[in-house]
Amino acid sequence: MAAELVAAGVIMSYWLPDVPGWIWAGAFLAIILGINILSARSYGESEFWLATIKVTTVIVFLIAGVAMIFGILGNHTAGFSYWTEGEAPFKGGFLSVLAIFMVAGFSFQGTEMIGVAAGESENPRRDVPRALKSVFWRIMLFYIGAIAVIGTLIPYTSPNLLRSDATDIAYSPFTMVFENLGLAFAASVMNAVILTAILSAGNSGLYVSSRMLYSLALEGRAPKIFAKVNSRGIPMPALLMTAAIGLFGFVSAIVGEGSAYTWLINISGLSGFITWVGVAICHYRFRRAYVAQGKDVNDLPYKAPLFPLGPIVALLMCLLVIAGQNYNAIFAGHWFEVVSAYIGLPIIIAVWGIHKLVTGSKRIPLEQVDVSGLELESK
Repeated sequence: MAAELVAAGVIMSYWLPDVPGWIWAGAFLAIILGINILSARSYGESEFWLATIKVTTVIVFLIAGVAMIFGILGNHTAGFSYWTEGEAPFKGGFLSVLAIFMVAGFSFQGTEMIGVAAGESENPRRDVPRALKSVFWRIMLFYIGAIAVIGTLIPYTSPNLLRSDATDIAYSPFTMVFENLGLAFAASVMNAVILTAILSAGNSGLYVSSRMLYSLALEGRAPKIFAKVNSRGIPMPALLMTAAIGLFGFVSAIVGEGSAYTWLINISGLSGFITWVGVAICHYRFRRAYVAQGKDVNDLPYKAPLFPLGPIVALLMCLLVIAGQNYNAIFAGHWFEVVSAYIGLPIIIAVWGIHKLVTGSKRIPLEQVDVSGLELESK
C-alpha cells in the first residue's frame, strides 16, 4: 500500500507539479482507510467501480491496438516487424528478462487475495472457483494481451521508453499507443485511469493485509488486540495498524518519490515472491499429507492438474527470481543498489526466525497435518 501511495503522488504531479507528493499520499490514505472502515461491502463496491474503469479502458485499448496492428486505425502500421527488429523481443537476453521479473511480479501478485476474501464470502465454495477462473482469463487477456499489443506497436528502441525521468507517466506505453492513434488527450485520460488502478491496488492491499493480521491474531500468532472487531465486523485494530504501515509512503518526502518507490517496490515484490514460495511448499505438502492419510484427491473441491509439477516449478522459479533480481549490482559492486533490491529478504527471514524461536513451532509430519473439512459436502 505504501508503494501505491507514493505512485499516486507521482501521478498527481502530472497535473499539480508544485504540490508535494506526501500530501497526496496522506489524502489517498485517508480515503482508502475511510472506505475500509465503513464495511466490507463498501470495500467491495469501491473495488467494483474502480475495476470497471480499469477493465473498460483495457478493452478499448486492446480493440484499438488490434485495429492499429492491421492498419484499420491510424495512419500507418508496422505490422509485426517490431518483434524481430534488432534484439527484439528479448533485448539483453535471459539475464535482462530475469532482472525485470521483480517489477513484473509486483504487478502480477495479488491473486492470493481471493483466498483471503473467501472468509467474508457468503458462499466461498461457489464464489472462489468463479473468481479464480475470472482472474486467470483476465491475466491472459489484459496482461498478456496488452503486452502483445504494446510490443507490436511500440519498438523497444523508442526514445520515450528510455527517458531518464522514468516517473513521467505521460510516456507510459499505453499513452504512447493512444497518441499514435491521434488522441491528443490520451496522456490525461491514461493518468486518470492509472490513478484509479493505483487506488484500487492500495484499497485491496489494506483490506487483505488487515484480514491477514486479524487471522493471525485469532490463531494466536499475533497480539490478541488485533483479533477484536467492531459492531460491523471490521477488525479496527488490525486495520489501523495496517494503515500505519502505509505511512511509509511519506518516506518520499525524505528520499524523493523515485527512490522511495523503488525501495517499496523491491520490498513488496520480494515479500510477494517469498509468499508464493510458501504457497508452493504448503500446496505440495498438503497434497502429500492428504494421500498419506488415506484420502482420495478426487474428493477435493479443486484438484490441481499435473501435480506435483506445478508447485515444484513455481518454487524453483520464485527462488530463481529472488536470487537474480539485481545480479548486475552484485557483480558491479554497487552495494547501495544491492541493499535496495534485497532489503526485504533479511527482514522476512528475521521475522520467520523470531516466530520459530518464540513459538517453538516444528515441522508437522504428513500423517498429522490437519486436512479436515476439505472434502466435498455430501448431498
